[in-house]
Amino acid sequence: MSGFVEDIAALEALYGTPGEASLIKVARQMTPMYRAWIMASRFCVLSTVGPEGTDGSPRGDAGPVVRELDAQTLAMPDWRGNNRMDSLRNIVVDGRVSLMFMVPGSNNVVRVNGTARVSVEDALLASFEQDGQHPRSVIVIKIAEIYSQCARALIRSETWSGADESAGLPSVGDMLAEAKQGFDGAGYDADWGTRAKTTMW
Repeated sequence: MSGFVEDIAALEALYGTPGEASLIKVARQMTPMYRAWIMASRFCVLSTVGPEGTDGSPRGDAGPVVRELDAQTLAMPDWRGNNRMDSLRNIVVDGRVSLMFMVPGSNNVVRVNGTARVSVEDALLASFEQDGQHPRSVIVIKIAEIYSQCARALIRSETWSGADESAGLPSVGDMLAEAKQGFDGAGYDADWGTRAKTTMW
């Protein structure tokens, strides 16, 4: 494979000058409009970077996926998962994070770049209580910039078309059975619904 772009000058020559809207949209803290958008989002993708590489993690909640602590600070509870802690490991070593917020039905996306730390402060953990459960930690994000992303990607992909395109996809159990010979993938899938109900928070 050839034809790679090797420097920034070549990249800028290829793409030209950014339009005005792409430059003026950047805010350094929450604004009324960005606040309304982010507080409507129950799902985002959290991206982190560390010595082992990058990680992109889906994050979701029953209400807003983050809470505003102040105009420059967001808090995201770390609810139960698989205990790999890829995002948390990265944040402890290298605090740089990016978040991509989505709202079903909207083809726009709002993005946040900043730095994060992992908090285990008792009062903060308790403030996120759900069904008597507390998160084991809360990711506290200091905002460097917030901006909107144009709708082209979601329009092209017809993400919110409502069509169920999952038929025929391998299940997680299938993937695990592929990864380890003898693993009971069918049993894993059969138990998943009950396991999820009792470990959601």
